[in-house]
Amino acid sequence: MAVEKKPEPAAEAPKAEAKPEPKAQAKQAAQPAKPKEEAKPKPMTAEMPKTEGPRTGGSREIRRIPMSRLRDTAAKRLKEAQNTYAMLTTFNECDMSALTAMRKQMGPDFLDFHGVKLGFMSAFIKASVMSLQKFPALNAAIDGKDIVYHDYVDMSIAVSAPKGLVVPVLRNCESMSFAQMEKSMADVADRARKEKIALEEMVGGTFTITNGGVFGSMMSTPIINIPQSAILGLHSIKKRPVVIGDKIEARPMMYLALSYDHRLVDGREAVWFLKNVKELIEDPRKMLLDM
Repeated sequence: MAVEKKPEPAAEAPKAEAKPEPKAQAKQAAQPAKPKEEAKPKPMTAEMPKTEGPRTGGSREIRRIPMSRLRDTAAKRLKEAQNTYAMLTTFNECDMSALTAMRKQMGPDFLDFHGVKLGFMSAFIKASVMSLQKFPALNAAIDGKDIVYHDYVDMSIAVSAPKGLVVPVLRNCESMSFAQMEKSMADVADRARKEKIALEEMVGGTFTITNGGVFGSMMSTPIINIPQSAILGLHSIKKRPVVIGDKIEARPMMYLALSYDHRLVDGREAVWFLKNVKELIEDPRKMLLDM
């Protein structure tokens, strides 16, 4: 018998791959490649680095205490001054011979009459007041796009206190006598040591004097007290050789430093101001005669 062969099924044609539509291709091309995420830097901490090394037997403990409100506020204001002002410092030196001799000669009588010691600070306040009246830009302040000139002198005096430096203000120094200045400074210094200075007494100054000489500083560049435009820095008095005529003499000398805001005060005015303070201190008679 003949066996009938069944016809083999026809091979299926390969299926064509589905092509993406043109719009879909355009969308894929328009999407930019996602950038790789960079590793975020670890936040800086205030932890002290651990040091490795041979132990010496001494203590390695670390103490951490919160910053006082006074120091925190002072730190912020000082940094604000550095970031805001075009700060510049000019220097001069001052012969303290005449003022020292006057203080030595008149000091005992001044104490008996006024009940307060005669110091150097009152003379520098008086010399600064007279110089500010000649060069009012150093007693002014910038407020936005305006310059605010003061027809009075409220002197900020830096005073050391147990918790840090405080800067009480002596109001209307232009109308004060030497005795009134000395009494006011003695009062604020005493209350600063007792931490009884009110906040209102430390605002509103138009010019500042700081005396690093009481701690032995020979020279410094003081930072301006916002919003003022200048600060006068006093330093220690040291005997140095000075040429007087054709001779060399040992004289008690002090370096003076004036930091000023160059946005408001020109270099010429700053130099003349400091030179005027120097001349008044070197010849105190000029202060008594308003010269």
